[in-house]
Order: sequence, then structure tokens, then C-alpha cells
Amino acid sequence: MNDMGDKGQLLGQLRIDRSEEDGSTLRPWLAGGLVVLAMIAAGALWWWRSANAPVAVQVAVAAAPAAQGSGAATVLQATGYVTARRQATVSAQITGKLTEVLIEEGEHVEAGQVLARLESRTQRAALAQADAQLAEARARVGQYASELEQAQRDYARQQDLVARKLVAAQSVESARTQVESLRAQLAAQREAVQVADAQRRSAQVALDYTTVRAPFAGVVIAKAAQVGEIVSPLSAGGGFTRTGIGTLVDMDSLEVEVDVNEAYINRVVANGPAQAVLDAYQDWTIPAHVIAIIPTADRGKATVKVRIGLDRKDPRILPDMGVRVSFLAGGAPEGSIAPPAGVLVPSSAVASRGDAHVVFVVDDGHARAQPVKPGQPFGDLILIEGLEAGTKVVREPGRDLADGARIVEATE
Repeated sequence: MNDMGDKGQLLGQLRIDRSEEDGSTLRPWLAGGLVVLAMIAAGALWWWRSANAPVAVQVAVAAAPAAQGSGAATVLQATGYVTARRQATVSAQITGKLTEVLIEEGEHVEAGQVLARLESRTQRAALAQADAQLAEARARVGQYASELEQAQRDYARQQDLVARKLVAAQSVESARTQVESLRAQLAAQREAVQVADAQRRSAQVALDYTTVRAPFAGVVIAKAAQVGEIVSPLSAGGGFTRTGIGTLVDMDSLEVEVDVNEAYINRVVANGPAQAVLDAYQDWTIPAHVIAIIPTADRGKATVKVRIGLDRKDPRILPDMGVRVSFLAGGAPEGSIAPPAGVLVPSSAVASRGDAHVVFVVDDGHARAQPVKPGQPFGDLILIEGLEAGTKVVREPGRDLADGARIVEATE
């Protein structure tokens, strides 16, 4: 019996405990699997969020081609910019250091108003010297005039004495010579006075050059220099010298310049009626007229420049504003036809998807592809059919923008 018990104990010692081995082996595998599953879930969540994140886009509004409230038919439209016919970068006429700058952007100035002053000690000293030289020349004129009067009296006495034969005739000749000499000196001194006066005026002009004045009434649109800087009418100093103090615009000279496709220039006539709509105020129609058609074409763009005068002045009209001009039928030659119906959108808004042209309409935070028919271009705009005026469209849809994609309007 004891032998059987000993053998059982030996067999028990040799038996492998499977429960402990299974537990220690499965724990690392289980932990690794959970980590992998967590990484897969995080990657899937990131992909889902990235795929569904809204795309930031610029938005434009489709505009009707005909001006609102127009009684005449529109025969042509073109885009351009507001320009100032009278604009000047004001600078000093001499090189000098600024001691005062009396302008700020947006300030209205009158013709002749002081805009800035330069260091003027040298010019003032030159003017004082010229004044002194002029005073000296005038004093010499008085001196020579007095001497001439005395010489003329002496000459008269010598003539009287010679007539009474109290002195020799040589005395009379000497007196006459003295009179003629002083008369010549007086004339020369009077010329010297004129020279001194001219030098004085030149010194005054040089001093006036240190004061910069407005050449005409207008509005300051740029301030280019500050106190302490060197200004010069010529570019010098390796970039450290300012060539202008500020830019002045005559707001009464504002007009519009547009580029008209040369294929449609026959619809535009000088003095013809037109209407202008600023990009910034699309509900505001400004009456206008054609000033002139520039008699040359741009070979690269195949356009002709046309100047448009604005019949109504307004402080809201600013230089370099974008504008759309409608040429009305009242000034068009016979046989002109109106452009096809449709709306105007930026040319960049029209995209190709397969064989179709589409624009992406903004619809409650989503981009909806709308098939359209492109028509006549108007500068940066294009006339399309298949869309209503006032509809918001994506200005520049990328190739990856799909129908129904989530979008958000980007701020300028």
C-alpha cells in the first residue's frame, strides 16, 4: 500500500497544471488584440470625420444681366473698374528731410492746402542773404543818384564860369566827364538791383519748395512718408529716399473703364446711355454714359477699352472698385441684338463633370451640382442659362468637390 501511495505522489508531481499555463498564455494575446481593435476604431472615426468635414468655399451670387429698373433693353454688358481721371502722387520739388506731414488717409484737402514741410534752414539763410544783397544794391543806387545830382550842379557852375571866362574850358570838360561817368554807374547799379531782385525771387522760390501744397482739391488715399524721412523728386539713396508724400484723388473725376470684346464693340457708341452696378452695391444702379471708345485693341485679350462717365456722384464710389456696365439700346446702332437670357456668375464657378457643365449651388450647407449652359463671357463673368438670379454658387469648386458635399462659406 505504501508503494502505491508513493507512486501516486510521484505521478502527481509529474502532472502539468494546465489551468495556470492557459491563463498566463492568453493574457498577452488578449491585451494586444484590444489595442489593435482600439487603433482600428480610432482610425475609422478619424476617416469618418475627415470624410464628413465641411469644405470651406468662397461664394458668389448669380446676377441678372439686365440692370434693375431699366426701361431700355440691354444690348451688351462688360466688367471693369472705377478709375480716377485726375490722380497724383504728390512729392517735393527738391530733396529734403520732412519736418511736418499734415495729411492722413481719407482726408479731404483743398487746392493749395499745405500737405507737408521740409527742413528749410538753408533756404531761409539763402533768402536772408539775397534780401541783404538787394538792400545793398538799392542803397548804392541812392548813393550814385546823389553823386550824379552833385556832379550835374558842378557841371552847370563850370559852364557859367567858362561863359564869363573865369576858368579854363578844360574844367567844363572834366565836369561833363564826371556827370557821364556817374550816370553810367547809376544805370549799371540799377541793373545790379534787378539782378539782386531776381536772386531774391529765386531764393524765395527755393524756400517755397520746402512747403508741399495740394495741386488740386481731392481726397488723400495714401500716405507714403513720415516725419524725419528724406523725400526727393527722383529715386535716390538706394531705396532709403521717398519719392512721394501721398496720393491725391479728385473724386469728381471718377469714371469707369471696361474691356469690351472686340466682337461686340459695334454695339457701343460714344455718348450712348449706360448703367453701372458696383460689385459692392449690387442693388444700386447708377446712370452713366459712354465717354469714348479708345481707338486701339488689346491683341492679347482681343478687347477694346471703353471709358464710361458716371452721371451721379456719390461718396460710396471709390477708385478701383469692381463694376458691371450695361450698355442700353438707346445708343446702339440699328440691328443690334440683346444678349441671350440668363444670369452672370464668375467664370471660375462653372465646372466640368463628365460631359456636362455644372455650377455648385449652395443649398442648406451642401453643394448641389446644377447643370447649366455657358454663354457669352463678360470679363471675369460668364452668362449662363439654367439658374435663377440671386442664387448662391461656389466661386471656385475644386475637382474633388462632389454633389451633396458639406460646405461652409469662408470669410474674406
